[in-house]
Amino acid sequence: MKNNKVQFMSQGAIIAALYVALTHASNMAGLASGAVQIRLSEALTILPLFTPAAIPGLFIGCLLSNLTTGCIPWDIVGGSMATLIGALGTYALRKYPYAGCVPPILANVAIVPFVLAYAYGFEGTIPYFMLTVGIGEIICCGVLGTLLMLSLKKHPNRIRWARF
Repeated sequence: MKNNKVQFMSQGAIIAALYVALTHASNMAGLASGAVQIRLSEALTILPLFTPAAIPGLFIGCLLSNLTTGCIPWDIVGGSMATLIGALGTYALRKYPYAGCVPPILANVAIVPFVLAYAYGFEGTIPYFMLTVGIGEIICCGVLGTLLMLSLKKHPNRIRWARF
C-alpha cells in the first residue's frame, strides 16, 4: 500500500514538472499567454486517461506555471481550475480515450476568455477569446494530446502505467 502512494506521488510530481517545463518553453517562445495560447504543456492533459495521478499533477503543474510566468491572481486561480476540471473530465472519459481531449478544451474555452477579458482587460469580446483560446487548445490538447495518447497506447511497456 505504501508503495502505491509513493508511485502515485512520484507520477504526479513528474507530470507537474513536465507541465512546468513545457509551459516555460512555450513562454520563452511567447506562446504561453495572451489571446492566443499555444501551451505545449496542454498536450499532457490527456494523461488522466492513463493514471489518476495526472489529475493533481496537472493541477499543481498549471498552478506553478501560472505563478512563475507572471500571471495575475485571477489567472492563477482560473487557469488552474480550468486545468483541474479538464483533468477530472478526461479521467471520467477514460473508457472513451478519443474523447479524452474534449474536457480540457471545453474547460479552458469556458473559463480562460473571461480571465482575459475581465482580469487582464484585453481588447476583444468573449466570443473572440473563446475562438482564440479554443484554437490553441485544439492544437495542444486535441492534436498534440491525441498524438501523445496514441504514442503511449502504441508502446505501453515503455511506461508502466500507460495501459488501457
